[in-house]
Amino acid sequence: MKTIMKRIALLLVFAMAACIFAGCGNKDGVSDAAYVKDKGTLVVGITDFAPMDYLENGKWIGFDADMAEAFAASLGVKAEFVEIVWETKTMELNDKNIDCVWNGMTLTDAVKNAMETSNAYCNNAQVVVVKREVAAQYDSVDSIRDLRFVVEAGSAGAEELDALGIPYIEADSQADALMEVAAGTSDACVIDLLMAGAMIGEGTSYAELTYTVALNSEEYGVGFRKGSDLAAKLNEFFAAAYKDGSMLEIAEKYGVQASLIAQ
Repeated sequence: MKTIMKRIALLLVFAMAACIFAGCGNKDGVSDAAYVKDKGTLVVGITDFAPMDYLENGKWIGFDADMAEAFAASLGVKAEFVEIVWETKTMELNDKNIDCVWNGMTLTDAVKNAMETSNAYCNNAQVVVVKREVAAQYDSVDSIRDLRFVVEAGSAGAEELDALGIPYIEADSQADALMEVAAGTSDACVIDLLMAGAMIGEGTSYAELTYTVALNSEEYGVGFRKGSDLAAKLNEFFAAAYKDGSMLEIAEKYGVQASLIAQ
């Protein structure tokens, strides 16, 4: 009898562990999708990051912002955007201050271990940005090692410089890092290629800047709380939006169509 009871107890322990790791729901037993529908909002964690999320006339727009609004509508709720400190994104998720991170987020191993992530939806790279007048001097990894770098804290760019052993100072956002380089307080920054394409060069606010070395290639995804059922729902939404052309239409609006990944 004792042996049978021990076996039952072990089975219960294993079942509970499986439930936790499979993300059976939140601590109160309610799934993320049900939680979001009940409160009527999908709270989206973002930073100022054109062309993915940025303010225009007091409204957050961009490829990610528009897609987030469309996804929220498909759930029967409204999207609410909250600007976060990028380095604290996982904590913001787990504390339920936000429901997802949807901001050109690179699918690194650290991100995938900390969050439930969607399928990749955009290709990207981390690129070195310098002043145009000196760009010809910095066309390889070896040539950039002595530059004074600034990068967004906790970003994929910071990870790339860490891997190369190149020191840097931290900024709150990629936009702040760009301003430092433009002002001359730093020699270079590392930002996302999609942002570089939208924010620097001829006809932009940073015409005096350009990008040179690409440090990697990567993919963007959306992050939810570990075990959240919203990731699977977003994958279904991505597939439908890609098939009906609405995803491409939004991508073309913000000039990121060449980076789209087929769903």
